[in-house]
Amino acid sequence: MMTQSERRRYLIASLLKEQPQYSGIELPEDGQEQNYLLRALLNVRMPRPVSREFSEVQDAYLKEEIRRKGITDIADLQPVEQGLFLWKGDITTLRCDAIVNAANRQMLGCFCPNHGCIDNAIHTFAGVQLRLACAELMKRQGHEEETGRAKITPAFQLPCKYVIHTVGPVIRGRLTETDKNLLASCYCSCLELAEENGLKSIAFCCISTGEFHFPNDIAAEIAVQTVRKYKARTHSGIEVIFNVYKETDCNIYRELLGSD
Repeated sequence: MMTQSERRRYLIASLLKEQPQYSGIELPEDGQEQNYLLRALLNVRMPRPVSREFSEVQDAYLKEEIRRKGITDIADLQPVEQGLFLWKGDITTLRCDAIVNAANRQMLGCFCPNHGCIDNAIHTFAGVQLRLACAELMKRQGHEEETGRAKITPAFQLPCKYVIHTVGPVIRGRLTETDKNLLASCYCSCLELAEENGLKSIAFCCISTGEFHFPNDIAAEIAVQTVRKYKARTHSGIEVIFNVYKETDCNIYRELLGSD
């Protein structure tokens, strides 16, 4: 059985071989630098199939990396109110039925090497199969994804079962009612898609608040209100996790949800 270091070196060598424009890059000696290089190569790779050997090595590598980060199961979380949870952590380590990805309109993931957005993280740790699955969905659709809509794919190497991809509004000036309605539509679309697929739990990231510049406090208010209204209107029993990564967002959601 290969060690993590051997898997990492194999994956880097394979990716460099298939992308000759990067053939001059030397393998760093430091393990952390190798991680940065591997992630960068995965990030810029176009959606196309891989060999069975590459897939097996990559899958084993990513599952071990996620295991080392520590997996959190929804069953171990305490609700802040019936059916609603607040959890601060890395969404790629969360085990539930589906996690929500804040995608762009191409729906192919983030191509910026080692970028800090959630789209980059989800595609990195799900594996190259996720970008290929998204590309196939978009090819069938024939046009970019509309803001406020959602698509579902398998989660591949992530602990969750599915990833629901939604495109939130991009704020380029004054926040408008249209922007607010589109963000609410993201939450409704994801919930509807989850239930259409028989899912019992879903974790929402803070859609549109990062690179898309939606104000964090207003976005959180829309998220909580929309989910509560949806559950009341449909009498849905779906469990919803509001996932935050920053303490500022955690404090905003705590106040909205009335949790300590």
